Amino acid sequence: MKTRKSSGNVFTDLGFNHEEAENLRVRAMLMAAAEKYIRQEEMTQAEAALKLGVSQPRISDLMRGKIDVFSVDTLIAMLARAGLKVKIKITKTKAA
Repeated sequence: MKTRKSSGNVFTDLGFNHEEAENLRVRAMLMAAAEKYIRQEEMTQAEAALKLGVSQPRISDLMRGKIDVFSVDTLIAMLARAGLKVKIKITKTKAA
């Protein structure tokens, strides 16, 4: 079996173009933070929905990793409602 070094972004490695891969990476990080918050607080999906200002089915989508149904804006708003602060760091890539 042949292996190759990761680019550092699994979505790039999966063949997504650079822009889409970066967007997916950011959404995945935000989703992971929201899921971690819900689990740490031991909330039910209904409690999480109320706290984060979305419906229970949306929390179900989050917990099941349905990345395609969430925008960066929606995820940041959900995290803000939870009292969490999102920090962004921008750096230049080697390839750019």
